[in-house]
Amino acid sequence: MLHSAKGYEAHPHPTRLSDFILGSQDGLVNVLGILLGLCAASATVHIILIASLAALGAESISMGAVAYTSTLARRRLYLSEVQREKDEMREIPDVEREEVREVLVEWGYTGADLDDLLNRICSNPRAWVEFMMAFELKLAPVKETQARDSAVVVLLATVAGSAIPILPFLVPNLALLYRVIATVVLAAVTLAFVGLYEARTTGGRPFQNAAQMILIGLAAGFAGFLIGLVVGVH
Repeated sequence: MLHSAKGYEAHPHPTRLSDFILGSQDGLVNVLGILLGLCAASATVHIILIASLAALGAESISMGAVAYTSTLARRRLYLSEVQREKDEMREIPDVEREEVREVLVEWGYTGADLDDLLNRICSNPRAWVEFMMAFELKLAPVKETQARDSAVVVLLATVAGSAIPILPFLVPNLALLYRVIATVVLAAVTLAFVGLYEARTTGGRPFQNAAQMILIGLAAGFAGFLIGLVVGVH
C-alpha cells in the first residue's frame, strides 16, 4: 500500500486524465457558449470567428497557467508537510508511532499482527513518512515536473476543445442556421467521446458518463444562447 515510486512521485496517468478532461471540456463549453450567444445576438460570421478565436487563445493560456500554479502549490504543500512529519518523527516519535497504530487499528489489525506491522513501518523512515502522508494527512505526492506537464496537457486539451465549435464557421458559404446545428452536433459528439474515454479509463459507466458530459456542455451552450438572445433584442 505504500508508494513504490522513486522519492515522492505520483503515477502520472490519473493526473493526465483529469487534466485532459478539464482542458477539453472547459475549452469546448466556454467557446460553445460564447459562439451560440453571438449567434443569438445576430452577430456576423466574421465577428463570431474573431470572438471565438480570441476566447480560444485567452482560455487556453489561462487554463494552462492555472494548471501550473495550482499543481505547483500542491507540490509545495506536500513537501512542507513531508518536512513537518520528518521533524515530528525525530522530535516526538512516540506520538507519531501512536498515530500509525491508530490507523492500523482502524484497518482491523490487532495483537501480534498489529505490533509486527507497526514495527516494520516505523523502523523504515521512508515507509513511515509516506504512510503518514498517505493515510493520516490524505495527501498525494506531486512530482517535480508535474506542474509543467499538467500545464502543457491542459493548454493543448483546451485548444483542441475550443476549436471544435469553431470548425463549422470556417466552412464558406454555409447558412448560419446550418453552422449552429453543426456546431451543436459536433460539440455533443465530442463531449460524448470524452465521457466514453473517461469511463473506459476509470471503469465507469460509458453511457452515463457520455450523457453527463453532453448535458453539462449543452446546458452551458444554451445559457450562452439565452444571454445572447436577451442582449440582442436591446
